[in-house]
Amino acid sequence: MSKMKTRKAAAKRFKQTGTGKYLYNRAGGRHILTKKNAKRKRRLRQAAVLKKTEEGRLRICLPYGLK
Repeated sequence: MSKMKTRKAAAKRFKQTGTGKYLYNRAGGRHILTKKNAKRKRRLRQAAVLKKTEEGRLRICLPYGLK
């Protein structure tokens, strides 16, 4: 059987923690920042943990995990 392909778009966007959780950068922190308040911009800078319900879909995209 041939090797499964990794979805490169997903591999570039996610990072795996030591405990196996996945981190991602939040959307909305690149442009149109003048109308967003300081607290919101500060929170957008921080990485977020992927929800458990989405992990199954990500595991399909990354059959061998992340390194």
